[in-house]
Amino acid sequence: MKEVVYWSPKDVAAWLTETGMQEYSQIFQHLNGQDLLKLTEEDFKQPPLSRVSSDNGQQLLEMVETLKIELHIKEHKNGHANGHLCIGSGVPDNDNGFNDKSKKNGMPNGYTKEMIKIPMPELERSQTYPMEWGKTFLAFLYALFCFFFASMTITLVHERVPPKEVEPPLPDTFFDHFNRVEWAFSICEINGMILVTLWMIQWLFLKYKSIISRRFFCIVGTLYLYRCITMYVTTLPVPGMHFNCSPKLFGDWEAQLRRTMKLIAGGGLSITGSHSLCGDYLYSGHTVMLTLTYMFIKEYSSRRLWWYHWICWILSIVGIVSILFAHDHYTVDVVVAYYITTRLFWWYHTMANQKVLKEASHTNHLSRVWWFKPFQYFEKNIPGIVPRTYQWPFPWPLVHFRQVKWKRLVNDT
Repeated sequence: MKEVVYWSPKDVAAWLTETGMQEYSQIFQHLNGQDLLKLTEEDFKQPPLSRVSSDNGQQLLEMVETLKIELHIKEHKNGHANGHLCIGSGVPDNDNGFNDKSKKNGMPNGYTKEMIKIPMPELERSQTYPMEWGKTFLAFLYALFCFFFASMTITLVHERVPPKEVEPPLPDTFFDHFNRVEWAFSICEINGMILVTLWMIQWLFLKYKSIISRRFFCIVGTLYLYRCITMYVTTLPVPGMHFNCSPKLFGDWEAQLRRTMKLIAGGGLSITGSHSLCGDYLYSGHTVMLTLTYMFIKEYSSRRLWWYHWICWILSIVGIVSILFAHDHYTVDVVVAYYITTRLFWWYHTMANQKVLKEASHTNHLSRVWWFKPFQYFEKNIPGIVPRTYQWPFPWPLVHFRQVKWKRLVNDT
């Protein structure tokens, strides 16, 4: 069969019939081979071609593309450079009267000697992640306020806790099956301090520490704000008869403020001797920190450090279970704390990683949460998923130090 550039309208019609594209025969009755090769997607967006098929000519264009490739291969087999036909005297006449005398620009049928240009995809420009330390400072103040407010709420709730002699502990399935282990709560707080220390060290080496710490402050502040509500609206009796609660102050605000400052100074930990108050049960603040620090450690560290993730996960799980073995929280306190912490972490990061979820719309139901406006303010300039990039944080160089960068996959969960 003749080369496609020499096809007459009859040859084009025969090719259309052979390939099962007869619906174009009437429209292409005056189309020759050269014109067939020049067809583009724009031609099929206008009538009459736009009315022929429902696929906008995609099938026909793919077949034309195949013809171009076959023509290119054939010309290379004939020793022609760059896929262009060379000038020769042996080119036969065709029905359209093309011969070697009708060559334009020295080439037949208007072909030029330009090199074939293969479009290459441009490399994506590196996205910028502004630090915006001012926003981070506001998030820190928000978390500090929520922690102070939670400590103040604990001192208020402590005044409402009924004496254990009057209101005994509520029934709890875990307590029914496992006896209390006195030293278990110390294990919980030690594991929590280890996880917080590991997270602070990891945070120190993060390149985008401002963005990530801003997220941490926002989430932990909101969790403690929620905790203030649940503690205050429903005051549970002590989970065990082993509790020795501090005396009630009966409205002495100055003494309550001193208790609040002591609680904050000791980090709310019993191991530091700062927490001798009762009533802060629903939900567990220790479970919040054990869960949240582990989730941030895993989220912003390399997937290659699986052993590191397992160690932190074990520390978190052992700490949470130790709370129950110590009988210092009801089981429902731990379950609710875990649920709220994980959901808030996942919701926040899903919204932060998806640009469409940062905009309020009738289809984005996540935009209805009360903290959506602050979230927009903190995250509006973050273009996408924050890379797990590390850098040396100190001014002096480290011998043989190599900056390592791990890019997060989009489908990671």
